[in-house]
Amino acid sequence: MSKLRAFGAFWYDFVIGDDWLVAAGIVVGLAGTYGLGKAGVPAWWLLPLVLVILLPLSLRRAVSVPLLPRRTPGQQMPPASPRTPPAN
Repeated sequence: MSKLRAFGAFWYDFVIGDDWLVAAGIVVGLAGTYGLGKAGVPAWWLLPLVLVILLPLSLRRAVSVPLLPRRTPGQQMPPASPRTPPAN
């Protein structure tokens, strides 16, 4: 059972772990494509349109999060190790 759980955890992390909004948007796009196809409407254009909309939104969200915390003026850096004396 642990292999099955690990397999499911991998796919959850792979699909939803990065950006759940993109995963949800792709599911909605696939469902819309299926619905349009069942209605007899050519639906080849819907999924590329969803991707063109979701990609910039995902990139904007990813870039807006700082990778490292910013230091404020006057804030001291922590010592490199517990034995390093603080700078004067």
